[in-house]
Amino acid sequence: MAISSQETQEQNTFDIRQELDYYLNYWKWFVLAIILFLSVAYVYLRYTTPIYKATATILVKDDKKGGLDSELAAFADLGALKGVKSNVDNEIEILKSRTIVHKTVDKLDLNISYIGEGLIKSKEMYNQSPVQLIFEDGTTDPKQMVFQIKSINNVVFELTEGEQKRGVFKYGEVIKNASGDFKVVKKELSKAAALKKDFEVKVVVNSVASVAQSFKGRLSVATLSKNVTVVELGMSDPNPKKAADFLDGLIQTYIEDAIADKNMISKKTSEFIAERLEIISNELDGVELDVEGYKRKEGLTDIPTEAGLFIASASDFEKAVLEVETELKIVDDILQLVEKNSSYNLLPGNLTSDVNSSELLGQLNKLVLDRNRLIKGSTTNNPVVIGLEAKIESLNRSVIESLKQFQQTLVTKKRELLKQENKIVGKISKLPTQEREFKSIDRQQKIKEALYLYLLQKREETELSLAATATNAKIIDSGFSGGGPISPKRNVIFLAAFLAGLIVPFGFLYLIKILDTKIKSRSDVEKLVSIPFLGDIPVSESKDEIIKANSRSSTAEAIRIVRTNMEFILSHVQEDKCKTIFVTSTVPKEGKTFVSINLATTIALSGKRVLLIGLDIRNPKLDQYVKLPSKGLTNYLTKSQVTIDDYIVKLEGYENFFALPSGVIPPNPVELLMSDKLSLLFEQLKKQYDYIIVDTAPVSMVTDTLLVAKNADAFVYVMRANYLEKGMLKFAENLYQEHKLPNMAVVLNYTEWRKTYGYGYGYGYGYGYGADLEQKPVAWHQKILNKFR
Repeated sequence: MAISSQETQEQNTFDIRQELDYYLNYWKWFVLAIILFLSVAYVYLRYTTPIYKATATILVKDDKKGGLDSELAAFADLGALKGVKSNVDNEIEILKSRTIVHKTVDKLDLNISYIGEGLIKSKEMYNQSPVQLIFEDGTTDPKQMVFQIKSINNVVFELTEGEQKRGVFKYGEVIKNASGDFKVVKKELSKAAALKKDFEVKVVVNSVASVAQSFKGRLSVATLSKNVTVVELGMSDPNPKKAADFLDGLIQTYIEDAIADKNMISKKTSEFIAERLEIISNELDGVELDVEGYKRKEGLTDIPTEAGLFIASASDFEKAVLEVETELKIVDDILQLVEKNSSYNLLPGNLTSDVNSSELLGQLNKLVLDRNRLIKGSTTNNPVVIGLEAKIESLNRSVIESLKQFQQTLVTKKRELLKQENKIVGKISKLPTQEREFKSIDRQQKIKEALYLYLLQKREETELSLAATATNAKIIDSGFSGGGPISPKRNVIFLAAFLAGLIVPFGFLYLIKILDTKIKSRSDVEKLVSIPFLGDIPVSESKDEIIKANSRSSTAEAIRIVRTNMEFILSHVQEDKCKTIFVTSTVPKEGKTFVSINLATTIALSGKRVLLIGLDIRNPKLDQYVKLPSKGLTNYLTKSQVTIDDYIVKLEGYENFFALPSGVIPPNPVELLMSDKLSLLFEQLKKQYDYIIVDTAPVSMVTDTLLVAKNADAFVYVMRANYLEKGMLKFAENLYQEHKLPNMAVVLNYTEWRKTYGYGYGYGYGYGYGADLEQKPVAWHQKILNKFR
């Protein structure tokens, strides 16, 4: 019974239906795991403190704040000192600063927690506590303390600090403590809360610094976009109201801090201006007295006005001389250029104030342009060109003459201007030296006066800024916490629990599967060996271990199929000859005896004469299934003068079913099996029976079966599912490849067909046998898979 290459390829392919069947057979595990993980998720969500997020939005005004720029804001119009404008990034860092957070926590008493203890879970009673703990003035940052406040009546309460009872105190009474004196007062609550007179509250006091650090770590501050100055603040906390109150308190603290900074700067500026005004006023009085005394001493009136007129005149003459000298220089340069011009180049015009020279230069440049234009299309011998060159030479001499005349005129003019300038300078030099001293005194007076007036103006502006200080931010949205908690996410937790309920059993089953080294099904066998496969026999559904004529169980049908397939193995034996079938296994307890006796029974029920021989003489098992005498084959082989018929018995209830027991266990089984008497016995029995079924010893334990293998027409090699190691299949494969067991074929025994083939399949894959066999209902997943068959 050969296996084709196509069949081998089909066997080696991954069977997804088989894999699904394997896992779906354990659907109860998956359901149980899902229920378990969902229950754990529910308990986790039930007793885990949810985290909420509150948000607030403010508009930051991008004006000057902080640093040298703010302190000198009163003097910004001087332009001498310019600071850096504050921006949104700076304000964000201020909002996130430890100082602002610390002030907020301290102002709202967020370092004191009031906790109501439940049976399993404790809950903070934010703004719901019937009492409030208030530290006396002078307590800056108390250390960590834990108090237990138990109400006795409306007047007194019992206080426990840590594990030590402090005693009974009145509400409002100051209680001494090493970390700071405090008192406990009753709070006005709702009517429903007020009716509960007996209460017990746990008060946890932490240091403000540690609580502020915790809040700072959970605070988020960021702009809504790059192009706006709107800032969103976020805070996560188990109590949404507490988170919202913290954000409102933080914004208020930030605004108050900014206003305080601005007011402090304005006050400092006002004080500075007042001090300077007093100093400048005294200095100004002194300078004015100096001016008055100097004029009285020197007998001066309005000397600066007279001196100013002389100086103005001198300046005008000096300017006129400078202009004449400039024009002389220009005329001299042009004159040199004209005298050296021999290449018919253009000369600068309109540089002098002499009209005649400018006109001559213009005419000369025009003639040069005409000559240069003609020379491009002709030669220097052109009569027109020669005529123009003559005119240019003549006009050039006229220009030189005109420039020299204008040069002489300018020299004369310069001489006259210098004479007038010397007269004015002489008058100025006659002014008293004291005038220069007076100008110095007068300059000091004007400077002091201007500075005095400027400081008076800034003092009024500073006073106005103190009266109306603008806030640094505008609240757009106050603290608000809407929606559900941000952590834990219920949907995510339940989804993760559901997935875990699928993955954990899947992983467990997969691990079991890859670690299980036992053969499970036909596919496991066919993947590892090339031995022909007769069939698999499922676990017996009935208590009857021997098949009867009316047996309709899946086990009985499986053995009948094995018997049918066995006929193909024995096709080489002549029809009228006896067919000898040996049954063996790799190791004991694989069910070879069960297969032997039921295979023999099945053949016997078909009307054939069948002899069942117990050839496992070391560990006979036939007597566990049928009633047999203690004497048998070994007795026959060890004695002489006996016939085999003396040991063969007919089984009750069967017409053609005979058995030869193993007999007593001999001390020398190998010698008995190697004797010629055994071979002669088989030749004799083949003449009397149609089929001989032989139950032999396991081949991996002893050599008994290999010694008698020559007497077999075929070997049924029994392998037990969930029992035989996959590594042992190599031993069977070697026997097959080396032809030590003739016509070897495999029967897989004790398979769990429900797990191997899925629900809804009796043996034969869905076909029932007999009216008394109840058809199993087909599972839902199998109905779906059947559509893909």
